[in-house]
Amino acid sequence: MSVVFLPRVLRISARALGTGASSRPVGFRAHAPFPLSQFLIAVVGRAVHAGSLSGWAGHRGCSGWTSDGGPGHLYGGHIPTNPVQKALLAVGSGMAALQNPYRHDMVAVLGETTGHLALLRLRDRMKSSPEGHSILKERPRIRLSTLDLTEMSSLPDGSLGREYLRFLKENRVTPDSRADVKFVDDEELAYVMQRYREVHDLLHTLLGMPTNMLGEVAVKWFEAAQTGLPMCILGAAFGPLRLSARRLQLLTASLGPWALRNGRRSNCVLSIYYEHRWGQSLTSLREELCIEPPPLSLSTLRKTT
Repeated sequence: MSVVFLPRVLRISARALGTGASSRPVGFRAHAPFPLSQFLIAVVGRAVHAGSLSGWAGHRGCSGWTSDGGPGHLYGGHIPTNPVQKALLAVGSGMAALQNPYRHDMVAVLGETTGHLALLRLRDRMKSSPEGHSILKERPRIRLSTLDLTEMSSLPDGSLGREYLRFLKENRVTPDSRADVKFVDDEELAYVMQRYREVHDLLHTLLGMPTNMLGEVAVKWFEAAQTGLPMCILGAAFGPLRLSARRLQLLTASLGPWALRNGRRSNCVLSIYYEHRWGQSLTSLREELCIEPPPLSLSTLRKTT
């Protein structure tokens, strides 16, 4: 079933919005005005919450990607939306993401509702590569359940698999935290978006960027130039506003130009079958992708305040 926004928005709960506050329903009152921005964010929160309760789960292959979401749904978890609903989702999620860049659920919705043209270009780039074509055909997922952590930990230092595993452990992150796509109305493009999300941490590894705000902005500059996704462009444009003067200087003088240059000229990072490359050295993979080594060391980036 499609998401119905307005008739139910008066009963939106704080829990559905992810605030951690009481789940008591919130209503409109004459003496308690509800700003437009909060209304739109509430709409998005309700939509995301509704998606998590949709219950659609089609047949899953060995890769974990669901291509059958049931009647009216293109894939597991798909929420059909019309243009007006997509516009509401885009504006509301954009406002929420600007207020709090760590609202990954809002960033995800913004990417799904604004990225159609960019996803088409990324899909075509993947299809033009034999390796990318195989990824689109086989639909692999990067999840803890699909990773052989024991084998990866036994790989030599400097290999993609070993450094990726080190990145996950040192930053206490997991690929399972990446939200499933809901609002992309094309099954193949939905997988392209899902793949983009699941290789994000691999990009941190390839680019040698930490997960602090400076590192995230640098990766967003690379992704903006590489993918053309509006979500990435907005993140690249507004992310620097949250940097300290010292970090902003490093971004504009060094990291930013490097990230943009390499994002534009490098080969498509979504066309690499990383699951088959764990034993390859980072140096070799960077050369293959035409990515220059980072201009600053990881330790320097972590210490910069």
